[in-house]
Amino acid sequence: MKTLNNNVRLIGNLGFDPEVREIAKGRKVARLSLATHERYTNGEGEKVTDTQWHTVVAWGRIADQVDRLLAKGSAVLVEGRLVHRSYSGKDGVKRFITEVVLNDFKLLNIPKREEATAAKAA
Repeated sequence: MKTLNNNVRLIGNLGFDPEVREIAKGRKVARLSLATHERYTNGEGEKVTDTQWHTVVAWGRIADQVDRLLAKGSAVLVEGRLVHRSYSGKDGVKRFITEVVLNDFKLLNIPKREEATAAKAA
């Protein structure tokens, strides 16, 4: 049995349609922006929603599934691993990125893309 020491699970909504592109030898990569929300009451009794944005990256077969099934606004549960990396921008400044590399996902609602397709077919 494989032990996952680096495992993250998030539930949220996509901020935009998945950005899918083909890279070397036809392999696909999909980039998602996932919003998660925490709701609480502050010290003054006001209800507050704290939204966090997460970058999610899918590769290969999962990128194909993401492209077919997900759209802006989709409610989704994502499971993956956290990856921290850095790169130097065109301006020479070193930048740091934290991403969730997607292992699996579960659609929690019917995406708008499929609703539109179903309406056209009817």
